[in-house]
Amino acid sequence: MHCPFCQHLNNRVLESRSAEAGRSIRRRRECLRCERRFTTYERIEYVPVTVIKRSDDRELFERSKVLRGIVRACEKTPVSSLSMEAIVDDIEAELQQRATREVTSAEIGEMVLAKLQTMNEVAFVRFASVYRQFQGIRDFAETLSELQEEQGDSQSEPSPNRALTEADSESSSNYVVSAQSL
Repeated sequence: MHCPFCQHLNNRVLESRSAEAGRSIRRRRECLRCERRFTTYERIEYVPVTVIKRSDDRELFERSKVLRGIVRACEKTPVSSLSMEAIVDDIEAELQQRATREVTSAEIGEMVLAKLQTMNEVAFVRFASVYRQFQGIRDFAETLSELQEEQGDSQSEPSPNRALTEADSESSSNYVVSAQSL
């Protein structure tokens, strides 16, 4: 490791510690010639994953884009930033473990939806509305009824949040009926 100040090759490690949630190692070093200190990081080198967009354009996977979409969907919900980061970490790890280096944006969107569905219903519907490009209230109503059916099968006791969702769903379906009759 070259000293960034004098380019001397010999230095000693003063301290090593885990950084970035265990994904890298931070090392404090001291040059043996000029005695100045500097920091280095060791990271796993990931093979880049290419995302195939709806328009057939290709671009490198950027975790910040996925996180930005999740943060927007989770605004004003009780989902913590750590939980949002964990979703992106899981998705990124799953993509890195795949044999193929190309993934469609649709696959990434479905992965996010699967994670959000178990975490928060409101965030799930918000993300679905953008990702699935909802055109009107009918799309919202269909997604809500699918969500209700899936959770109705697995739900044993109602929660306070669930009661609100059912009441909201009933009022929105009444609206859809009246909108359809117009």
